[in-house]
Amino acid sequence: MEEKVKTNRRADEISKMYFAFLDQHIQDVSSGKLDDFMELNQIASELFISHQHLSDTIQRETGHHPCYFYDSKIIEQAQKLLLENELSVAAVARTLTYDPSNFSKFFKKMVGQTPKAWVLKHKN
Repeated sequence: MEEKVKTNRRADEISKMYFAFLDQHIQDVSSGKLDDFMELNQIASELFISHQHLSDTIQRETGHHPCYFYDSKIIEQAQKLLLENELSVAAVARTLTYDPSNFSKFFKKMVGQTPKAWVLKHKN
C-alpha cells in the first residue's frame, strides 16, 4: 500500500510539473522569448524523465496523451491572443510559430470552427 501511495505522489508531481512547464513554455513562445515549441521528448528531458514515462504517467493520470494537453493549451493561448490583442489570424499563427494555413487547420480540428468564425462568434 505504501508503494502505491509513493507512486501516486510521484505521478501527481510529474503531472503538476508537466502542466506548469507547458504554461510557461507556451507563454515564452507567444511572447517571443523562445523561437519555437519543443517536442515532447525535449520537454520530458527538461523535466528529467523519459519521454515514455512522461507519456505513460499523463495518460494514466488523465486519460489523455500529453500532446492532447499541449495542443489544448496552444489553442487556449491562440484564443486569448485572438480576443485580447486584436491580432489577425495570420499574426496569431506566426506568433505561435505556425504557418497561417496549417494553424487554421489545426484550430478547426481542435475547436470545430475556423479561427475567423470563432472570433466572430466570441467577440459579440
